[in-house]
Amino acid sequence: MITEKTKLGEVYKLKNGYDILSKYQVPCVTCPYAKLEMDELNLEQIAEMYVIDLKGLLEDLNKEKNK
Repeated sequence: MITEKTKLGEVYKLKNGYDILSKYQVPCVTCPYAKLEMDELNLEQIAEMYVIDLKGLLEDLNKEKNK
């Protein structure tokens, strides 16, 4: 299960994780520094920093993971 504590690196391992992050306009998708922080940043931190709908993001990511 993907939660607010899931690290960014785990999301990138999902088949469509990149696409879902892009849908929510997560800037980490195109940020060169994200590669350095993938194992440190969690979804809660990212959502807070960039005012992203965390609940919707988690729902979409978990749907993808459970396919």
